[in-house]
Formats: sequence, C-alpha cells, structure tokens
Amino acid sequence: MRLTYFGHSVVQIKTGGATLLFDPFITGNPLAEAVTTADVLSADAIILTHAHGDHWGDTMEIAKRCDALVVANHEITEYVKKNGHAKVQPLNTGGSFRFEWGVLTQTHARHSSSFPDGTYGGNPNGYILHAEDLYIYNAGDTSPFQEMTWIGSQQAIDLALLPIGDVFTMGITGATQAARLIEPKLTIPIHFDTFPQIKADTEKWQELMNKIGRDTRVLKPGESLDL
Repeated sequence: MRLTYFGHSVVQIKTGGATLLFDPFITGNPLAEAVTTADVLSADAIILTHAHGDHWGDTMEIAKRCDALVVANHEITEYVKKNGHAKVQPLNTGGSFRFEWGVLTQTHARHSSSFPDGTYGGNPNGYILHAEDLYIYNAGDTSPFQEMTWIGSQQAIDLALLPIGDVFTMGITGATQAARLIEPKLTIPIHFDTFPQIKADTEKWQELMNKIGRDTRVLKPGESLDL
C-alpha cells in the first residue's frame, strides 16, 4: 500500500490494484497545485468526508474523466447524480461496504457540511479503511470526541490522518488528545498550512506527540509513504 499526500486533506492511497482519492481539492489549493494538477490525477474511487469546497474540490471533473466511483454520504451522492455522474456508493454514519480493494466504514465527525453553492451536504464524516490487513483512519474535519476511544479499541489503527490546522478543525493540542484516544501506530497530520488561518506549528506538534509516546510523520505535499 502506498499513500501520497497532496496537501490540505488530499490523500491518495494505492491498494489492491485500485487508486483511492480522498477529498480531491486540487484547483485553488496552493499546496497541491505546487506538485500536481487535477487533470493528471486518476482515481478508481473518490472518497469524500464532507461537502465543503476545500474537500469537494475537483470531484466532478476527476470522477467524470476517470469514471470513478464516488463514495460519500447520501446527500453528497445524490448531489453527484444530479450533476451528471451516476457511479456512486452512498454510506451513512456507522455503515460499511466491502469493495474489491477493501472495506470502508463511515464514522462520525464533529464539523458541518454544505456545498459551495449552499446546498446541504449531510452529516460530516470520517472513514476507516481496512485493506491489506491494515486499518487506516481518516478522521475528516473534526474535533476530538470520546467515541474515538471506541474506534481505537475495536481495531488496532495502523495509521490515523488527523487535522491539526485549528480554527475550522482541532489544532495540535486537540489532535494530540485525539491520538491519545485512538492510539494509532502512526499519525500523519492533514488540513494545515494551506491558508494563513490554518498555519500549524509542526515542530510543536511533534513535541506533543513525543510526550505522549505516539509516532508521527509530517509529509510534504507530493511526498509518499509505503505502508
């Protein structure tokens, strides 16, 4: 399994012969645009945590060009169909679906969700991906919540993707608390440094994680990690 980070919350995972793309906000994302463009990215499945523009991003362009499956909550998948792409798989909080490349479970996230045009985007979510005997938890945009302890106790999380940018999500302190609840083997921070409002002190983040005995790795946009 190979994970590539494109900045903000854009994460690509290649597993089981499939390319999964989480929250493909490329156009207008200065971190992503420095290393790639939406027209060269491919995906077999696009997985959306919620409908905000900095996560919805280039979903329709990539989905239509690649004939990608769009996985998201009911409201988002209905919006995708209304905009001319029928290849969708809806989920709702707590639900799971088995794909050829693995099992995806949708989790709770504490945030909000609406499309750039103001359309309601349903509940915000995170995901647990089980593939190649690994458990990857993408928390989405959220603050810590006590159920994270349950997520970590139900399966040993090999990798957690946690937002650290503050203002619109938890910051480094909250994300450290989330890591304490989840107890992942490794944490990669997301949703930071894209805009001035969400600049994060990654050195301080690493210090806080070291204090609680949890491993972290800060990826640069375009950097990959083999799991």
